[in-house]
Amino acid sequence: MARQLTELPPGHVFVFGSNLAGRHGKGAAWDAVRFFGAVRGRGIGMQGQSYAIPTKDEHLAPLSLDAIRKHVAVFLAFARSNPHLYFEVTAIGCGLAGYAPGDIAPMFEDPPRNVQLPLEFYPVKAAS
Repeated sequence: MARQLTELPPGHVFVFGSNLAGRHGKGAAWDAVRFFGAVRGRGIGMQGQSYAIPTKDEHLAPLSLDAIRKHVAVFLAFARSNPHLYFEVTAIGCGLAGYAPGDIAPMFEDPPRNVQLPLEFYPVKAAS
């Protein structure tokens, strides 16, 4: 089990899987509210010291992999345009959304240097 992050240095951003309704009630999304300034009602983008990548819709049903891929691409573009920030990505989509790391990790192929992927994604990336 991964250790729970409760604080990050200035300039570091907690990246979590969210739902489009921005309910942030469980898992890493709840941690984002409690510790990193995520805003209830906002399911996408930068908020406080966190960044929300939707993996579920507004009714809490998992988004399709294609939809998640598009949100990941937007995030990666944001990270590239903000090289002064360091993004610590959680295993988005691999908890409450029900996907496996093998489904999600390939979406992060060739991330910028300021994006740290979760350990769960590395065995998948090595096998690719």
